[in-house]
Amino acid sequence: MTQTYEEHGGAGLPDAGTHPLDNPAYAALTGPHARFAERRGRVLRYPADVTPWVALPDDVTPADWADLAAFAAADGTVPVLGTSAELPAGWEAVFDIPGVQFVDDTVDAAHDPEAVRLTEADVPEMLDLVARTEPGPFEVRTVELGTYLGIRRDGVLAAMAGERLHPPGFTEISAVCTDPAYRGQGLAGRLVRAVAAGIRDRGETPFLHTGAGNTNAIRLYEALGFRLRRTTRFRTARVPVAGQSSRAASL
Repeated sequence: MTQTYEEHGGAGLPDAGTHPLDNPAYAALTGPHARFAERRGRVLRYPADVTPWVALPDDVTPADWADLAAFAAADGTVPVLGTSAELPAGWEAVFDIPGVQFVDDTVDAAHDPEAVRLTEADVPEMLDLVARTEPGPFEVRTVELGTYLGIRRDGVLAAMAGERLHPPGFTEISAVCTDPAYRGQGLAGRLVRAVAAGIRDRGETPFLHTGAGNTNAIRLYEALGFRLRRTTRFRTARVPVAGQSSRAASL
């Protein structure tokens, strides 16, 4: 049976790494985002309609993989994000790209007078913009994770950015996207700086993730003053059917 982290009280869960950004989803779900955490054994996740991030402990064991498998969707797949642990026998990677993690170094964070706070009422527009620009996962309740800002042009949501993972002392900037009709105006950079300013106002440090091959985003983030902290992986895996793992291990 799945329990929330708060219902369980956190007992028996490991530390979230030597640094909050080493395992940011685990650090968030055992910290500032504990109210979102769903738990099986030592595996934590956000509700599927909030964000697909699932958090494995650093010292992942066969029992942890079995608990992760219980979180699989109807098609047998489950996100395996932010960990370099190898998949067990019988698991199949159906999506696997290298990623990078950047952290604020010299970001010129600044509030933007044109940026407006986006709320649940704006979610249909936000989902439409995400569907057309594909900045990464954004679900119907993702807006609950933190502050999301947008810039409108003629009443149209032209660009947005906001907050996702929230490990202690840090907040991730995510869902950075611009409508193709409004690109080239610097809107994404302005919104990243504005979201970063809000994070800084709380005494926290902004960070973010992107695909290692997303050269345009990496160029923007480096120009804004983020520095590369580490590499990571973004994967979705299909869990084995009953008995498949043991058969594969015996071959």
